Amino acid sequence: MAEATVMERMPASSKPVVASASAAAASGSRIGFEDVSVTYGSLTVLHSFTLTVNPGEIVALIGPSGSGKTTALRAVAGFVKPSSGRILIGDRDVTYLAPYDRKIGMVVQNYALFPHMRVDENVAFGLRAHGAAEDVIRKRVPECLAMVGMAAYGKRYPRELSGGQQQRVAIARALAPRPQVLLLDEPLSALDAQIRRSMLDELAKLHRDLPNLTVLYVTHDQTEALTLANHIGIMRDGRLQAFGGAQSLFRHPPNRFAAEFLGRANLLPASDLQPGEGDRAHVRFGGTVLSARNHHRLPKGSDCLVCVRPHDFRFTRTATEPNSIGGTVVSVQWQGDVHNITFEAGGQTVRMTSTPMASPPAIGEAIAVHFDPDEVTLVPEDARHG
Repeated sequence: MAEATVMERMPASSKPVVASASAAAASGSRIGFEDVSVTYGSLTVLHSFTLTVNPGEIVALIGPSGSGKTTALRAVAGFVKPSSGRILIGDRDVTYLAPYDRKIGMVVQNYALFPHMRVDENVAFGLRAHGAAEDVIRKRVPECLAMVGMAAYGKRYPRELSGGQQQRVAIARALAPRPQVLLLDEPLSALDAQIRRSMLDELAKLHRDLPNLTVLYVTHDQTEALTLANHIGIMRDGRLQAFGGAQSLFRHPPNRFAAEFLGRANLLPASDLQPGEGDRAHVRFGGTVLSARNHHRLPKGSDCLVCVRPHDFRFTRTATEPNSIGGTVVSVQWQGDVHNITFEAGGQTVRMTSTPMASPPAIGEAIAVHFDPDEVTLVPEDARHG
């Protein structure tokens, strides 16, 4: 994929109205990658990466370890030098600027607070490094601590705080110098599940309070990306495999890798695509004809994959009903608010989720399930279509 540029916009009603002066100032927070490559010796870890993050947006980069997502973020921060290409913040070419000249804030997963400094001193550190006057520091530090819900903790040391509280302080420190761009590198991965959920809420609120702040968020956690991001980039082997609006990318992944990495997906091999009404198409899965949305306009007669999310399946009485398949239950797992059911169908292992059932099917039992064709999409078998 040569280029993926954020072109969509959030509806006007969903974004706060800001003064034209503020909008003009915000334009300086755009992040641009222009054909950026990063090479270590003979190893290229980022290949011709092109991406634009528009002012005020949150863009998440996700992918497995070694995919290049953290390298891209560190290149924006100035900790990695590209072997080719340019990096822009606003209209400034920052490719070879020192990190402290880039007007960025950065938060990493291990907090990186100074243990010998109290909370308020940690938050003031960046301001002092930028030569801020003491009266500015006295005003700005409590503002930033209040912003992250830590106003009452200014005189504590980091060791006296929980992990979630330390991460809030790290965010306050990053925001204190009023950066144009906030870079978040796996900021929640060191937290337990309950605190992570709370911090996701805090980050979402923070962005509502600072609508002009542009955020580049690196994570391996798809839930974090879907919860926070306006747009998501999926990376593999140093290349951008897919990019788009969070909901669109989840509902209509452009290739197999995107479908499997962003949310669990059943990818049923299908053949003999035939056009249907509107953007629907009919395909054969084994001996069964299934209908789904042909969002990517795959050609007539082609082989493809039917992408069905586990929650899109519903039980039905017989596999002869439209858009239904039959199978044999392999496993049943209860997880409190859902039942996860795995079954074999047409030589494929298929997973579905259901609301808790008083009498779930037994292992070895024959079942029939169906899906709404408008909730399911066809994905090209060849990843080059993505």
